[in-house]
Amino acid sequence: MKNATFRQLRFFNAVARHLSFAKAAELMHVSAPAVTMQIKELEAEVGMPLFERQGRKVSLTTTGEYMLVYSRKMLALLKDAEDAAARLQRIETGNLTIGLVGTTTYFIPALLNQFLKEHEGIEVKLLVGNRRELVQWLQNSEVDIAIMGKAPDELPTRAEPFAANPLVFVASPEHPLAGESGLRAEDLRQQSFIVREPGSGTRNAMESFFAQARMQPRYSMELQSNDAIKQAVMANLGLGFLSLHTIALELQTKKLCVLQVNGAPLVRAWNVVHPLSKLLSPAAEAFRYFVLEHAETDLAARFGELRQAGV
Repeated sequence: MKNATFRQLRFFNAVARHLSFAKAAELMHVSAPAVTMQIKELEAEVGMPLFERQGRKVSLTTTGEYMLVYSRKMLALLKDAEDAAARLQRIETGNLTIGLVGTTTYFIPALLNQFLKEHEGIEVKLLVGNRRELVQWLQNSEVDIAIMGKAPDELPTRAEPFAANPLVFVASPEHPLAGESGLRAEDLRQQSFIVREPGSGTRNAMESFFAQARMQPRYSMELQSNDAIKQAVMANLGLGFLSLHTIALELQTKKLCVLQVNGAPLVRAWNVVHPLSKLLSPAAEAFRYFVLEHAETDLAARFGELRQAGV
């Protein structure tokens, strides 16, 4: 593999992540044949195929799975070297990859817009997933920094809280429990819940709430996004459990209501997280500092009225 290039490894990593040559081409801003050529050249260097192709279906070979581990390590080391050079030059330019849990997409883009106005030389890429995916991306050095709730237990990280994340039970205004006060966890035993997928921090928090009440909620539907849950709850298909930061518009338009359940809201913290083993680039350090300095004020300005109203 003496003649393998980092460019080939980047293309290989992109195809392996999405198991799609077309998606990799889109992300790398090249044509699909260009991706195919880079992969073929890398396979020639390795001496074995890295992917199995059956029509449009793409999967890693055993060799490809091994190579992916080393490819990620080499690309992570290259990124560390680039970051070190940038620190020595004391510049705030370059690429910054931020991992976000889905709920933070309701407020981080607005904050990011402010950040980029002050740091025009930085190019930002966002990866959005659930908590489990963010932990994996941090482990693989696929993101420089992450915005998430509970800090990972799976690897040593520096996690700094920057704002409160109130989690509430929500219902359609037409639901029988809407408008009731002093509800107990027991009063929710017979209700159907529409929940996020396993690995979601919101679902973990809800399950922790019910575990403390020594009861198992009934799940009627499992959906992959907060927006999908909101639509299902508005259709009165069940109750939901969501961050207050995701439902401001629905509360204002009275399409959803917050149930007054004892012990709720559950207040968790939003954290800015990065691995302890990774030295942040000037771009990542600038973003970290910006979040810690400005995010709480921004959230208070946008959602403070809901908290003050007793939600």
